[in-house]
Amino acid sequence: MAFRKAVKGTALIGGSAIATVFGLSQFSQYRNKHGALVQVQAAEGAPVRRDHLPTREQQILALQTSGEFDVLVIGGGATGCGCALDAATRGLKTALLERDDFSSGTSSRSTKLIHGGVRYLQKAIMKLDFEQYRMVKEALEERAHLLQSAPHLSAPLPIMLPIYKWWQLPYYWIGIKLYDLVAGSQCLKSSYVLTKSRALELFPMLREDKLVGAIVYYDGQHNDARMNLAIALTAARYGAATANYAEVQHLLKTTDTGSGRQRVCGVRCRDVLTGKEFDVRAKCVINATGPFTDSVRRMDDQEVPNICQPSAGVHIVMPGYYSPDNMGLLDPATSDGRVIFFLPWEKMTIAGTTDSPTDVTSHPIPTEEDINFILSEVRNYLGADVEVRRGDVLAAWSGIRPLVTNPDSKDTQSISRNHVVTVSDSGLITIAGGKWTTYRAMARDTIDAAIREHNLKAGSCKTMGLQLEGAQDWSPTLYIRLVQDYGLESEVAQHLASTYGDKAFEVAKIAQVTGKRWPIVGKRLVSEFPYIEAEVVYAVKEYARTAVDIISRRTRLAFLNVQAADEALPRIVDIMGKELNWCEQKKKEQLEIAKTFLYYEMGYKVKTDQLTDRSEISLVPSDIERYKKRFRMFDKDKKGFITILDVQRVLQSISVQIDENTLHEILNEVDLNKNGQVELNEFLQLMSAIQKGRVSGSRLAVLMKSAEENLRRRQAIPVDRSGGGL
Repeated sequence: MAFRKAVKGTALIGGSAIATVFGLSQFSQYRNKHGALVQVQAAEGAPVRRDHLPTREQQILALQTSGEFDVLVIGGGATGCGCALDAATRGLKTALLERDDFSSGTSSRSTKLIHGGVRYLQKAIMKLDFEQYRMVKEALEERAHLLQSAPHLSAPLPIMLPIYKWWQLPYYWIGIKLYDLVAGSQCLKSSYVLTKSRALELFPMLREDKLVGAIVYYDGQHNDARMNLAIALTAARYGAATANYAEVQHLLKTTDTGSGRQRVCGVRCRDVLTGKEFDVRAKCVINATGPFTDSVRRMDDQEVPNICQPSAGVHIVMPGYYSPDNMGLLDPATSDGRVIFFLPWEKMTIAGTTDSPTDVTSHPIPTEEDINFILSEVRNYLGADVEVRRGDVLAAWSGIRPLVTNPDSKDTQSISRNHVVTVSDSGLITIAGGKWTTYRAMARDTIDAAIREHNLKAGSCKTMGLQLEGAQDWSPTLYIRLVQDYGLESEVAQHLASTYGDKAFEVAKIAQVTGKRWPIVGKRLVSEFPYIEAEVVYAVKEYARTAVDIISRRTRLAFLNVQAADEALPRIVDIMGKELNWCEQKKKEQLEIAKTFLYYEMGYKVKTDQLTDRSEISLVPSDIERYKKRFRMFDKDKKGFITILDVQRVLQSISVQIDENTLHEILNEVDLNKNGQVELNEFLQLMSAIQKGRVSGSRLAVLMKSAEENLRRRQAIPVDRSGGGL
């Protein structure tokens, strides 16, 4: 492998030194006794994996001052970051630009499965489609790699196919056994058949009526956004100049002296955070922008036809009690022909569908119709004693899978489920299609094409078996050391270990002392989730620059519970403000942007629409009278509304203490006209919505009911204390 030469042991001082070090992955660096950066050439053919992660500011500087790169990748999703990692580990001078945050698009909105595709194998067999078969086989090989490369972020997951017709049992059993057979030595665990009683034992929520049995097979599951970030951080440690919030304005071109053709030679880039524009030159530019593939292709050639055919999948998150802790459920043939999945994830339950055609490239907003369809499908599989309530939808989002038509195929209308690598006349390389599981193979094929097209001097792919950020010294028992060494709660320690791997110790070191006997360190952002304040500080080191980055990708709060994410936002913004020196106006802007994100993109709008000032009150007279009586216990002055002072007075009378900020939050959930008080009509609307199942987990409703019962117990006079009465 050919490398650019440099003088060994040369002391480098200043910004140009940083840029030089960052641009060349085959050099390591350290500071000499005078504090100056020194670069040292590594062994031939062995790019150095650095311990120190460059700051975003250093990465931006490297992009501006490192001269021409070998490879420049546009797009910071799984595929783009995979391309950057592949190129950097081959010793190529690599850059990556992402206009938003890493994994801000499709890569963070997946089903969270690492899979080969059971239904694709079914289609491959039924239609004798060899391309689909090859895709499944490759995906199963890559599934094994992904589970091995980041074991802290991924794990095998058993998935149940419930059988309700006898003829389906041998049909699905043969199909699943073929799935195991295609996986070969990479099969995670062998599939097996369950009797009806055993299926209900493992998945007690399952509908018992007409159940014949079930088949269980294994696929993988991961934290998709964190996995994407781990790939990006690993690429940065191998020398790639990676920058989020760096938007490509247009492509740069030059005239080839030999052929006279226009060739892409870089991009004009804008730092979204500062507004500064600069050129980034590269021998090869790679378009890895997922749903935005065609917009970048049109920067190269305005007449080029579209190849991206977006397919949307809507997902909802429900409480963990809707599914077992370690068993998913999948039906490859629902009432409308789509796949429905029902999976445990992060102690919650994800339910959703795949492959609904869409004509937009940005992520569509989940609608009430989408959510109700999923809920109706969920009801089909759960027992009658499990009430599936609309109010139990804690978050909802829509992800786009960028399917493609192969522009080199004679049949341009045919949709390819596999990935496609194309090279334009000007040398722009585009990678499109594919799936999360095969990101590494997609990156390998893309960099192979780049090397051939642009005559780059590099070796073969080195990412097979490469461990990602956090995986090197991780073990399943690592969390115990976190508990013992730092005094973290066990749940928090397990979360840190399964999110950061061996980097969890770096988070624990900066965790704040709680002031309690236990836990000693680790202040939670919200009480019901194991995310701690130190993670916000650490996220800034990992290139997080907005509050949305924190709630949706560095933590997964927005994907797990939009209301909890909303409650955590003020504290998150305060911490980020200190780390990034935000002024009050900037903090206010970030808060509003994050709230808008939750409202429209994560399902908060459709959640809050379940209870509005126009909501119907459909209660029987006896219920209305009962709820009015409960309301008057708080509204002693008969004002027709209750305030925080009324609630505090009642709580004080029953010796219950809740801090004022929490009480404001509780009342604000029901204060529909936002006038700082809860009126009787609003309370009745709440109770009606709860009865219908549209709202669940209302803290005010539970608090008022609990207070009423407490007061009744206190007012009841025991007979033995009244004298008996003979």
